[in-house]
Amino acid sequence: MILTRRMALAGAAGLAGGLAPRAGSAEEMAGFPSRTAFIVVPFPPGGGTDVFGRLLAMHFGAAWRQNVVVENRSGAGGRIGTQAVQRAPADGHTLLIGTTGTLLAMAGPGGDRPFVSRDELTPITLITAPGYVVTVAPSLGVRTVAELISEGRRRPGGLAFGSSGAGAVSHLAGELFAAMAGIQTLHVPYRGTGPAVADLQGGRIQVMFAPPQTVAGPVAAGQLRNIAITSERRSALTPDLPTVAESGLPGYAAVGWFGLFGPRGMPGAVASRIHRDAARALERPENRERLAALGAEPEPMEPDAFASHVDGDIARWQRLVRERRIQLE
Repeated sequence: MILTRRMALAGAAGLAGGLAPRAGSAEEMAGFPSRTAFIVVPFPPGGGTDVFGRLLAMHFGAAWRQNVVVENRSGAGGRIGTQAVQRAPADGHTLLIGTTGTLLAMAGPGGDRPFVSRDELTPITLITAPGYVVTVAPSLGVRTVAELISEGRRRPGGLAFGSSGAGAVSHLAGELFAAMAGIQTLHVPYRGTGPAVADLQGGRIQVMFAPPQTVAGPVAAGQLRNIAITSERRSALTPDLPTVAESGLPGYAAVGWFGLFGPRGMPGAVASRIHRDAARALERPENRERLAALGAEPEPMEPDAFASHVDGDIARWQRLVRERRIQLE
């Protein structure tokens, strides 16, 4: 079950105060789950990360017959919530919904610190890794990636593209596009995708690499146009939308993943149990529908495979950050 807010506030006192020190007897580990569990979402309520946390909390509560509390601990680009989980006991009762951007930020502002996910956290499972959509205003007059690249080459100052902030996938996807296409771009960071979408509609920027759900309304109304998806393969949710790679920029791929983590050093048996329960939750029809509404498909992954996926993806983005001299927030 999920606690009511009154119960959550009472039970979360230790979490809100900085979490208990890392500890846990063998009996505690073997008895998982044995008490209230917490899923830390390092962003405010209402976003996709929060939806994933609440979806898993609902399922875990029923499967474990324990209370499961979603704790929104936002700030510093996700670092506050992430650091809280790092300080928690590694017994499976405190978990984190982590994202590409939150873990990339842990590698230093210039992407220059070696990063190994298991040195920082315990990777448990991938939740989803949705592609972003390349979105333009119809007034720009482009319908394909090839045409967008040609437009970028014609503009002396390059294309202005908006993002939800420095280091976000909506930013890095645009930087990767510019680097591979050999065009100039001007990055315009915003505090969230909402203001960026408004400026795209108003013609103050020319393009966005956006989470699909953030532009769904304007696209349906004909105010914006999706010309491609940034994933390696077409999405089953938008099968008619070509990939960037197949429509003008071969080899391009950029996704923003969401995953479930625990504190570093969690016993393998506990991580495997949580992975299995998360996979069952993600495959439930009603939860697949909730993910589809966010432009996402469930992609559960075994802990070892997920750790390798995270390390490889972060290393890839670190190279881009260094090459483009990007300063992460």
